[in-house]
Amino acid sequence: MRVVCDPIAGLQTVALSVVAGSGARAEDEAHSGWSHLLEHMVFKGAGGRSARGIVEAIEAEGGHINAATGYERTSFQVRALAGGLDLGSAVIADLVQRPAMDAGDLTREKQVVGQEIAEAADAPDDLVFELAQGEAFAGQPLGRPILGTPASIGTAAPDSLNAWRERLYGPQTLVVSAAGAVDEDELLALAERDFGQARGVAPPTPAPAQFAGGRRAQAKSLEQANLVLLLPAVGATDDAYFALRLLAEVLGGGMASRLFQEAREVRGLAYAIDAYSETYADVGVLGVYAGCEAKDAEELARVAAGEIAGMLTPVGEAELSRAKAQLKGAMFMGRESALARAEQAAGQVLLFGRTLDPLQIAAEVDAVTPADLVALTERILSQKKAAVAVLGPKASLKAAPAFETALFG
Repeated sequence: MRVVCDPIAGLQTVALSVVAGSGARAEDEAHSGWSHLLEHMVFKGAGGRSARGIVEAIEAEGGHINAATGYERTSFQVRALAGGLDLGSAVIADLVQRPAMDAGDLTREKQVVGQEIAEAADAPDDLVFELAQGEAFAGQPLGRPILGTPASIGTAAPDSLNAWRERLYGPQTLVVSAAGAVDEDELLALAERDFGQARGVAPPTPAPAQFAGGRRAQAKSLEQANLVLLLPAVGATDDAYFALRLLAEVLGGGMASRLFQEAREVRGLAYAIDAYSETYADVGVLGVYAGCEAKDAEELARVAAGEIAGMLTPVGEAELSRAKAQLKGAMFMGRESALARAEQAAGQVLLFGRTLDPLQIAAEVDAVTPADLVALTERILSQKKAAVAVLGPKASLKAAPAFETALFG
């Protein structure tokens, strides 16, 4: 088990993040959603504390406790006043190693998660991303919703879910990371006390992901059309990672970006439009999201395709410099949060086996050239694959084929 300590002078609070390097990507179809269900269930009672007792113990010390499940990791977080590390470590250790797994609680929690699944289906700007993800990685864990389905979580029983916990939260996958008002010797002693006897079975290494691509155009009675346009990109460990981040920044990272200026300011096609990158260990996507009137969806899709194709021409130094400044600004501003630093450090250890120097990261961002962005754009477009999801009135559904035709001919 690995431990990361990041003392920050002057802080009167501490952030503790215990991160398992496994999540929904470890699931097969029959177990879809089990990692998220498990994250819910451990809060129902653990280490002799009830669900209420867990949160009351943390809040009595001025702290907050939370958790999150992703495709490649699951994290448990405590934010507390200085001196709250002892309790935070003990509570999280109970959650990941000694949950009660009561059958009655599990029945009720399946209903709660079922409502969460229903809520996501009712939110167009959530559902459209889920549809696009499903097309991008069809038939693979990355293409299935993290929440799972009512049918897949319905098969979980206390014993089988506990066995799943031993795979997901074993010491081979865990990183304990603390930042803020933390002492290294204290953190190491607590990690040994609370996790030194941890047991578990290492989960299997996920199969490499393949970007499949496809279209999902779904008519729904909405005031606005929602579009997500995905292209295959590089993973977090690829040498072109920072080029991808900058490519997304130039395209649609802010109000000065190409998509915002052309689609919103010049043409008035959308109120909300942006580009982003999503990366996993071995694969990633370049994405565009937009919301617009149904009658404008087809034109908006063509505009997005045109701006992406425009990245085949080298960007000017001023535009690239602005994108670099935005990316570095977001990175360093994020490091002003102790919890963000603890989470980021744990993620780096899981991916690279070490933490990364922020100044070195900034230097790598600065080293990206216009030619690097062109090369990455060529690499992305050469695959001639896209995953397009459109959700909205019937008139908007033509946007899906329009994007691919405009981009690939």
